[in-house]
Amino acid sequence: MAVPRVLDLRPVTVTAAPVRRLAQLVFGLALYGGSMAMMTRAGLGLDPWDVLHEGFTKRTGLSFGVITAIASIFVLLLWIPLKQRPGIGTVLNVIVISVTVDLVRAFLPDQHELGWQITLLVGGVVLNAVATAVYVGARLGPGPRDGLMTGLAARTGWSVRLVRTGIEVTVLAAGWLLGGTVGVGTVLYALAIGPLTQALLPHVTWRGPKQV
Repeated sequence: MAVPRVLDLRPVTVTAAPVRRLAQLVFGLALYGGSMAMMTRAGLGLDPWDVLHEGFTKRTGLSFGVITAIASIFVLLLWIPLKQRPGIGTVLNVIVISVTVDLVRAFLPDQHELGWQITLLVGGVVLNAVATAVYVGARLGPGPRDGLMTGLAARTGWSVRLVRTGIEVTVLAAGWLLGGTVGVGTVLYALAIGPLTQALLPHVTWRGPKQV
């Protein structure tokens, strides 16, 4: 995800985290889980990681949220050789998103009319960008997948863009082979999520008391 260079998004210590930032983090993660649920119910294609999650959901019969949590834990295990350290945001990322996506999916049925499918897809992508900006802007630790990306980039010397592309192509291919939904939503997400998130980040990023 490209972000403005003027923003400092490095996590800070948990002890320095005020209640407002914790609330922003949890709110953003809850929105993120909700946006995932909307896109899965639209049935028009998912982002690469959710294609993988859906593929495993179809193969195992486990809920989407449970699969998301299991995948997150597996990714966190990959942090160990990369010497990445989780923050409170990392832990809450696993818990809040996996719970929220299942809760919203329980009340939101699959859509089969194109109008509602498009509405859910576009709304889900926009909400996902808002959610990403909000939880990243709290600066309380990266999510498991973001930490894997930055850790691999640091260890290999490759660019973050190259590492992210490699990871997402890999999980997208694996998810598609498992039966995950690839479609116009996958393309829309790839094109829109970066610019939307970048535009929103300056408005929600916590800068600290000494920064203007």
